[in-house]
Amino acid sequence: MSISSVDPSYVSATRTPRRRRVVASLLVVTCVAAFSPGCVTDPYTGERRISKTALGGLFGAGAGAGIAAGIAAIAGKDARKAALIGAGSGFLAGAAIGGYMDYQDAKLREFLAGTGVQVIRNGNDILLSMPSNITFQTDSAVLSSDFLNIMHGVALVLIEYDKTVIEVMGHTDSTGSESYNLELSNRRARAVGSHLQTEGINPMRILTQGFGEQYPVASNDTVEGRALNRRVELRLSPLTQPPA
Repeated sequence: MSISSVDPSYVSATRTPRRRRVVASLLVVTCVAAFSPGCVTDPYTGERRISKTALGGLFGAGAGAGIAAGIAAIAGKDARKAALIGAGSGFLAGAAIGGYMDYQDAKLREFLAGTGVQVIRNGNDILLSMPSNITFQTDSAVLSSDFLNIMHGVALVLIEYDKTVIEVMGHTDSTGSESYNLELSNRRARAVGSHLQTEGINPMRILTQGFGEQYPVASNDTVEGRALNRRVELRLSPLTQPPA
């Protein structure tokens, strides 16, 4: 699989007026917090963020739950970024972005060497492509035991590098109906996302989506090609300030 085969339209968020309002509201919360006494300076990025103590007061009386519910209804990466920033995660900016992703890239390559998982760098994004022979049995959304071990290593890195948003993308070959393949790919993506949460990953960092047979990376006319198309991908994007 080459970098050029990664379609840039994966998980593109629909820019609706409602989404823009929620994102803008969260950014206002962040900006106000940046000038409050409860803010601290992130030692890595130099950005101001809300301390955990101040965050508890800010989101008291159910305010945090209301914002989370609003964001959950808008399945967009920018909305997730805004929610994380609004919750005090801080964000990467400028030269810190590339360096942060470089270190994460190197650590993932170290953990995943010899596993069959491809680590593909595309600008400041990292794509982990996990083929069918290590992920799921045929027609199943239950993670294989080998895959669980691999995911544990991935999760350790993702916990350490917590300023990334994780998009879990499920793909199938073209065998079977298009609707069934889409449903299967969604179940597999959700299974991986759920497992990452059990490993200790903040669920607000995780987006899941299945694409069925929509984005093949090889020909579906051969056994080998179909095996390559049956895959799960994790795209890791730096947590940067989303557009207003």
